[in-house]
Amino acid sequence: MLLVELGQTVQKVYDGESAVHAAEAFQPQIVLLDLDMPGMNGFEVARRLREMPATRECRIIAHTGFGRPEYRTATGDAGFDGVLTKPVPLSAWITVLRT
Repeated sequence: MLLVELGQTVQKVYDGESAVHAAEAFQPQIVLLDLDMPGMNGFEVARRLREMPATRECRIIAHTGFGRPEYRTATGDAGFDGVLTKPVPLSAWITVLRT
């Protein structure tokens, strides 16, 4: 709801495989991706998005409760552009959407 109020067009899914298929069809500019999803985790989803022409250049931001330093390294290795650790303050959402 917050993203819609900030003027974004939003499509949401609840598992990794659906995320890959939805992103290919939707062609988002930004993907907010949880790391711990049913089926395919966020790391694998990010790798697949980086392989597809429709999503290769989109920004992929991890939205996760995993804030340990090793997760930041792993997200970079998987192709994420940034990490937002829950709970995410409004100012952080606005910064991500404006950059």
